[in-house]
Amino acid sequence: MTAVQTFAAQVTANVEKVIIGKRSTIELLMVALLCEGHVLLEDVPGVGKTMLARSLAVSLGGAFKRLQCTPDLLPNDVTGVSVFNQQTGQFEFRPGPIFVNILLTDEINRATPRTQSALLEAMQEQQVTVDGATRQLPRPFLVIATQNPVEYEGTFPLPEAQLDRFLMRLTVGYPSAADEKQLLTHLQREHPVNSLEQAVDGSLLLELQRQVWEVHVDDTLQEYIVRLVASTRGHPDLALGCSPRASLALFKTGQALAALRGRDYVIPEDIKYLALPTLCHRLIVRPEAELRGRNAHTVLADLLKNTPLDLGKV
Repeated sequence: MTAVQTFAAQVTANVEKVIIGKRSTIELLMVALLCEGHVLLEDVPGVGKTMLARSLAVSLGGAFKRLQCTPDLLPNDVTGVSVFNQQTGQFEFRPGPIFVNILLTDEINRATPRTQSALLEAMQEQQVTVDGATRQLPRPFLVIATQNPVEYEGTFPLPEAQLDRFLMRLTVGYPSAADEKQLLTHLQREHPVNSLEQAVDGSLLLELQRQVWEVHVDDTLQEYIVRLVASTRGHPDLALGCSPRASLALFKTGQALAALRGRDYVIPEDIKYLALPTLCHRLIVRPEAELRGRNAHTVLADLLKNTPLDLGKV
């Protein structure tokens, strides 16, 4: 096994002590981690979104904080604030919860747009600016934001500019009957996350992220990524297609997934597998198309089926 494979396998096995039967979601979360990207977990309450983020942080040995978003949450509650120290006669900066390795932003769409925007600089630049001073965030830095897709009362939908900052949008989903029964057994005493221990040296992650950059992506696959993303622009069912940031996201996640699976090259199946979680949340479907039963998932599935790939060059 490669170093990336070994690292991911150890983290995955540890997280699965808490999160049962969701290996594909954990794998995609590891892909985001290797890409230094951020994840939007969109699912109904009670399926383990918070436990997934917490288990990942414990497994990496990184600092973890949970930010519960509410309408009265202010930007300074996220980034930090300067407080006057009467003893020294100077202002001292008190960092907010964003100065952490893994930040769980729970129910992000319940925060106001002003507070949501406080996350934009951090997610894109890995830094925050408060009172004119720019401060770097610790690395690795990963934002896992959650939102409930079935309850919209009192929420503020994420604008396209912020959705585009998320590398992937994932769902956890309900467990199978067998997995849910096993879950009952695990939880009848102490919650397994309370006894979970660190599985890997989190400081190795930065070197593994650099190794992912070296994974080969053939020119034909790069052309395929560009054609696929470009096909979303001007599509009759879409009011907004994907930006070049989406092309880069698909390129990077393809490299990370290949490394996780022990290859130093990307194959077409990697790109097709990653297209839905990487691109769907960046699309806006026209209202008239929605009335016909179309959504971002069905539109992208059709594009994946119809976008040509020259297999002779791969």
